[in-house]
Amino acid sequence: MASENTADTRPVIDVHLVVRLLEAQFPQWAALPLELLDPAGSDHVIYRLGEELSVRLPRHAGAIGQARKESEWLPRLAPHLPLAIPDPVGVGEPDFGYPWPWAVSRWLDGEVATVEALASSYGTAVELAEFLTALQRFVPEDVPAGHPGADLAGPPLAERDRATRAAIAEVDGRFDIAAMTELWDAALGAPGWDRPPVWFHGDFHTGNLLTVDGRLSAVLDFGGLGIGDPACDLTIAFTLMSAGSRTAFREALGVDDATWTRGRGWALTTALNAYTSYAAVNPRVAAQTTRQITEALIG
Repeated sequence: MASENTADTRPVIDVHLVVRLLEAQFPQWAALPLELLDPAGSDHVIYRLGEELSVRLPRHAGAIGQARKESEWLPRLAPHLPLAIPDPVGVGEPDFGYPWPWAVSRWLDGEVATVEALASSYGTAVELAEFLTALQRFVPEDVPAGHPGADLAGPPLAERDRATRAAIAEVDGRFDIAAMTELWDAALGAPGWDRPPVWFHGDFHTGNLLTVDGRLSAVLDFGGLGIGDPACDLTIAFTLMSAGSRTAFREALGVDDATWTRGRGWALTTALNAYTSYAAVNPRVAAQTTRQITEALIG
């Protein structure tokens, strides 16, 4: 759940830099072949390292906390979750002009989930609900309920109000801005989460799911991991699912009306942010975010 106003400082990242970083900090892996993963997403440059590892380097300042956060929390979360998640094996330090922490993790086989394959799958919808249920039930002993650390406190939906209304105005003529404004007002006006704070993934969308042989196999990218209101994770219902499978997902997860409305708001604001930032130069993002906006408006 990256910030919408992150400073866009992007260092040059190429194979020569990665080799130098590995040679200096993880020499045991420096001789392994490197293969650029493309496309890898907007937050990280990713290289496959040999057959069993990957290297992830943040592209911009908004992603610089992910390596250490995942290293701390994912090994503790993994035994409690029904799908595989990244397995960090090392956190690299800034060097050779590269300014931020970076990560080496175990490679996870699979294909990125697609709407075409899974949108109508009730089984997939229920599996995703079960994953979120397990995540929300995780209770680490050293994080007092209701008192997450600063890196685990998710931003409230209202923080995105100004940017979201500006984005709605920007896409006038391409989407129904009256319907978007109505949904956004409803999401901001919905009652807040009034139960004990729970864990959320924070960036739970189609691009962060892997499949093997057409079945869900792994969940990626826990940079937005936090504790609080889980409504942000309902975004997956609008990036991946159809109306029918979305109903099965909601029933399996037991989502009340207020949380569902806030979730639709999260789906709308994150889609608008990505659409206005990337759609003009990336047809894949344009198609994905157009679908997300459309499905969020349907509900």
